[in-house]
Amino acid sequence: MKVRIAENAGFCFGVKRAMNMAWDELENKTSDSVYSLGPLIHNKQAVDRYKEKGLMEMDSLDKIPNDSKLIIRSHGISKKIYTESKSKNMDIVDTTCPFVKKIHDIVREFSNKGCKIIIVGNATHPEIVGINGWCDNDAIIINSEEEVDNITFNSNDKYCVVSQTTANLESFDKIVSKLKSKIQDLTVNNTICSATKERQLSATELAKEVDCMVVIGGKHSSNTQKLVNICKNIVPTFSIETKEELEKSKLEKFKVAGVTAGASTPDWIIDEVIEYLKEI
Repeated sequence: MKVRIAENAGFCFGVKRAMNMAWDELENKTSDSVYSLGPLIHNKQAVDRYKEKGLMEMDSLDKIPNDSKLIIRSHGISKKIYTESKSKNMDIVDTTCPFVKKIHDIVREFSNKGCKIIIVGNATHPEIVGINGWCDNDAIIINSEEEVDNITFNSNDKYCVVSQTTANLESFDKIVSKLKSKIQDLTVNNTICSATKERQLSATELAKEVDCMVVIGGKHSSNTQKLVNICKNIVPTFSIETKEELEKSKLEKFKVAGVTAGASTPDWIIDEVIEYLKEI
């Protein structure tokens, strides 16, 4: 089988930065205990390597002892978690993606000005939970055009909209268009990161030129699943985390396969998938 790779696939700047910072801490750790609040990134295979190195993953700050070293993951955290971490005298290693940090700053600034905050994205995603924490968890969170119709906006209020960094660009534009038809005073901040836009565009273009697409990334990875949805609307698409999930019998009928990967997918996993496909 012939294999073509999307121009933009795999680790983005923010994830690569976070993983390097975390690995450096584990390599040079001065204490036995290094914790992360939730998984560093949404890729089980990559995170497992860090756990083997000694990283301890906890789902609550209450479970992490005082005076511990805490790695804040790339998705970022709320203002409250920062405050609580400092009160526990934790040594904080902040790997929050700079693009996410920028959203925190925007939300805090406009919230302090009295604007109502609207976040476009998945309400349960850790990035959105963190962003909402910079406006006292008072944001309106929207994930589809249809949801806009179910919200009553106050004509006397000012609103500011931001987006999850991994949101679908086309979906964001449609939601903003509908918001503009219902809100008189709306400040729009397209905070979808450039890497996400480039990854989605290159996946779209490649999907138009191949017989099938293979999208590699975590099942819980927001940006990976958006790539899956984009590609499957164009061509038969297989969503996998590792090469073991590929079934030769389902792929043999295709002559050319396209490959893309989410922002949390390591190069070594991508390489393994490509080698497997070439042998079909």
